[in-house]
Amino acid sequence: MTQDPKTRAFPDAQEDVRFWDEAPDTAQTRHPAYRLAFADGDFMLRDELRPVRLQLELLKPELLMNERGIESTIVMFGGARIPRPEDAGSARTETLGELSRFYEVARSFAKEMTLRSVQSYGRADVIVTGGGPGVMEAGNLGAQEAGGVSIGLNIVLPHEQAPNVYVTPDLCFNFHYFAIRKMHFLMRARAIAVFPGGFGTLDELFETLTLIQTERMHRMPFILFGRAFWTRIINWEALAEAGTISREDLDLFHFAETAEEAIAIIDNFRAGKSARSA
Repeated sequence: MTQDPKTRAFPDAQEDVRFWDEAPDTAQTRHPAYRLAFADGDFMLRDELRPVRLQLELLKPELLMNERGIESTIVMFGGARIPRPEDAGSARTETLGELSRFYEVARSFAKEMTLRSVQSYGRADVIVTGGGPGVMEAGNLGAQEAGGVSIGLNIVLPHEQAPNVYVTPDLCFNFHYFAIRKMHFLMRARAIAVFPGGFGTLDELFETLTLIQTERMHRMPFILFGRAFWTRIINWEALAEAGTISREDLDLFHFAETAEEAIAIIDNFRAGKSARSA
C-alpha cells in the first residue's frame, strides 16, 4: 500500500525528481553526475547495473499483479506463427495451415477456463500467454470473449514482439530478460497448456518439464495439444528406452486434441489431488 504523501516524514522520490527538474540551470546541474541515480536513464542502462535491472524486472510485474489480486494462472505456450483458420490458405507451409485448427482450440480452451476464472472475480486461473500473435493471441482473445482478464508477457525481439490487442492493458508486461519472463510464467501457474510451436515453445516446454521432473516445481496438469505433432518431432519413447529419462517421467504430461479433453485432464488432476490430500 502506498503511504499518503501528507503523512510522510520525508519527500517521496517523485517529489525529489520534481525538485531536480526545477533546479537552477548551471553547469553543475546540467552535468549527468548531478542527476538522481534512479532517474538517470543512462546510468540505469550501464552494464554494471544489470543486477538492479534484473531485480526491477522481477519486481514490477509482481507488484502490479499483486495489486490486481492475481492469485493463480493457467499458462498457455505455443507458436507465434500458428495462423488464424481464415489465414490457413496463405500460411508459409502446408503444415502450418493444418496447425491453424489449434488457434480455435486455444481460443476455446482460454474462453472456458476464463468463464471459471470470472467466478473468482478474475483472481484465480487467469490465462497468461506470451502476449504475441498466433496461439498467444488466441488465448488472450478467448479470455476477452469470456468477459475476463488475461496476462501478456511480451519480450523485446526484432520481430513478433508487439502485444496483441486482446491482452488486458494493465496486465500487459514487457521484458528484456528471458529468464525473468519465464519466472513470471510459472510463479503462479496451476496448469500448463502447450500448443504446437517452434524453438521458443520447445524451450518453455522442456524447461518447465525439467523443473517438475526435478521437483523444483510442484507437479500440475501439463497438457500437450496435438499428439501427432508432438510425437513426430520428439521421440519420447526413445528417451525412456535410452534411460536418459525414467519411464515414469512420461506420466508428467498428457496429450489432448480439444479444449474439452484438456479441461477434463485439469479437473481429474485436481480431483485426484484433493482426494489424496483428504
